[in-house]
Order: sequence, then C-alpha cells, then structure tokens
Amino acid sequence: MEESVKVLVVDDEDRIRRLLKMYLEREEYTVDEAENGKEALEAALKEDYDVIILDLMMPEMDGIEVCQELRKEKNTPVIMLTAKGEESNRVQGFEVGADDYIVKPFSPREVVLRVKAVLRRSKAVSYNETDTQAKNILVFSHLTIDYDAHRVTADNKEVNLTPKEYELLCFLAKSPDKVFNREQLLKEVWQYEFFGDLRTVDTHVKRLREKLSHVSKAAAKMIVTVWGVGYKFEVEDD
Repeated sequence: MEESVKVLVVDDEDRIRRLLKMYLEREEYTVDEAENGKEALEAALKEDYDVIILDLMMPEMDGIEVCQELRKEKNTPVIMLTAKGEESNRVQGFEVGADDYIVKPFSPREVVLRVKAVLRRSKAVSYNETDTQAKNILVFSHLTIDYDAHRVTADNKEVNLTPKEYELLCFLAKSPDKVFNREQLLKEVWQYEFFGDLRTVDTHVKRLREKLSHVSKAAAKMIVTVWGVGYKFEVEDD
C-alpha cells in the first residue's frame, strides 16, 4: 500500500481549517492542523509533510516568516492562502519559496486540485535523473543546470532559486528555442488544467530573470519574452 499523503493546514480561523481538513480527508490524505505560525513551523520541521497549506496573515509568525524559516531546512511544497490579492503579496510569497498562491474566498475543491497538482509535480521531479549521466546536467554558454545537485550556476556563480523557479528554468531549458504560452507553462510546471492565475507565470519569470541577472546578464537574456505568445529559452550561437 502506498503511504498516505500528509498535509499540514495552517490558519488561525478554525472554520477554514475544519473545512479544508474535511475536503482533504475525503481524498484519504492525513491532515494535521496548526493555528499560528510558530506552531506551524515547529510541526513542519518535525514532520515530513507532502504539502503545507499556509495562511499569510497569522499571529505569532506570519506565513512569509514561516516559509522563510522553513526554506532554510526543507523544500516542502507550500501553498499560500491570503485574503489579499495584490501582486506585491504574491511576489513576496514567491520570493521566500511558496510554490502556489490562493486568494480568499476560495473553493475548497480548487484547493484540493491545487494540492493534487503540487503532489504530481513533486513526484515527477525525480523523473529522468537516473537515465544517463548525459541527462543529469545541461550546459550552455553562460548557464549550467546540475540535476543531481539540484544546482544552477551562471558564469560559474551559483544562483539561489526557489523550487518553483528552478522547475520553470529546467522546463524551458530542456526545449531550447521552443515557445510556450502561459497556459502551457501553468499546465506543465504547475500542473493546472482548470485553475491558475496567468500572472503567476509572469511573476516567476520576472523573479527568475532578476536572480540570473544579479549573477550574469547574459544568462538572464536567455529567458526571452515572445510578445503576444509567451516565453522561450533562447540559445545563441557563439
């Protein structure tokens, strides 16, 4: 038997925790709860959860602080919940390593679909790494992706990416010069077919470019916007 999926639901509203717990348990997931940030961080560091659903605004520690501290130790997928839909809040969440964002009020069924998408993606991350040595590393003029080490270097300097930024870069880099629209990227990188804010893609691309640019402007230019269509990873002949 497959081991049960473990989810940590963190929200200071009891009603929201109970609602999400009910829907997630229908999927036969094991669900733990935390009502504040401090309690959430302790649980997340102690247990190995498959997904953490984390409210942004909470007593003790807010969701941003929890995610920030968690990322120092673990790469557990995090879905942020917030009553604020502004882009600045989304960007802040993504900057500290959140994998997804859901704005309140939300449909519990949408949350379940997002959890399933994150689970599918995290299981697929180990995909072809055992195939051949040649597939374990991608080398370009200004950029190297080492799958085994889960590491990206630009002009020989390491680039610190969140898990989702890393996945997005890997996906684009595996198909150089192929253009992907935002819907395709949401489906392939985030595993969304029915839900998903297209601005999520733009926000991640923007952050990815900024981080690459701090280390190598040439590497950052490899992520190209194709206006009116989407994005591609462009490899120029030297």
